[in-house]
Amino acid sequence: MDHRVEIRDFLRSRRARITPEKANLAAYGGNRRVPGLRREEVAMIAGVSVDYYARLERGNVSGVSDEVLDAIARALRLDEAETAHLFDLARAARATLTPRRRSNAPQQLVRPSVQRLLDAWVGAPAWIRNDRMDLLAANDLGRALYSELFAEPVQPPNNARFVFLNPRSKDFYVDWERGANDLVAILRSSVGRNPNDRSLMELIGELSSRSEAFRTKWANHNVRFHRTGVKRLHHPVVGDLELSYEAMVLPADPGLTMFAYTAEPASPSEERLKLLASWAATTADTATVTDAASATDAASASAPAASDVADRQRDR
Repeated sequence: MDHRVEIRDFLRSRRARITPEKANLAAYGGNRRVPGLRREEVAMIAGVSVDYYARLERGNVSGVSDEVLDAIARALRLDEAETAHLFDLARAARATLTPRRRSNAPQQLVRPSVQRLLDAWVGAPAWIRNDRMDLLAANDLGRALYSELFAEPVQPPNNARFVFLNPRSKDFYVDWERGANDLVAILRSSVGRNPNDRSLMELIGELSSRSEAFRTKWANHNVRFHRTGVKRLHHPVVGDLELSYEAMVLPADPGLTMFAYTAEPASPSEERLKLLASWAATTADTATVTDAASATDAASASAPAASDVADRQRDR
């Protein structure tokens, strides 16, 4: 990834969306060739020279202070996620002066104590993902809720790959378009924080080459945090669900985030979530019985062989 190009395209995309009216500026000059603010207008609002801002927009951030980046963020009316992304891009661009070799992030495992916490939430679907949208762990209800993803041939399941490469995702996610936009924006934030993560960049490359929808959304340079909200799903077993979710970053496990879902009390979604829990329990019980039966059959199959050995030994 060319960090200078990323900074250039990000700043240009943010500048293009702000009109002089939004910035409380008089729109001087009737023939404007840009959809949003001009460079000199951003520079004026930020309190820097036009040449200085033009250099910054070309991706040259060497020597740029945090105070200047803050001023640019305010001038472009960046939100919290966008401001953090700008700082991440600047940090990555400065690091290219002493480039680091790109490598895979260490394998991320969910600690047993965290899995026990997931399992303790019997009435709420819960799961854990990493920055590249791999679903690394879930409780029984979370696995039942996302059964469509856990049925994917590649494990652990990846939500980005499911959304953009599996046609079933448009049936499962009721608000597919909004969810897809959010997912791409979250991945962009992840890339800004982890520019040397080879596995993350390989995922971006795969999705870009195989999905036109992903390519189009990726080019928008949108970023966002994924902290709380409402998810509308169409589950193949219990039907439509509207669930509130909360995201909890795991400080002891950098890059991992836990999600928990709840339904509005006395709502149809709460009833369907209870039905889903019953279905998950029945499925688990069936799997246990099947495993036990298989073990019994295997033991029975081996028993005659053992008896034959004993009989041969007596014959001697």
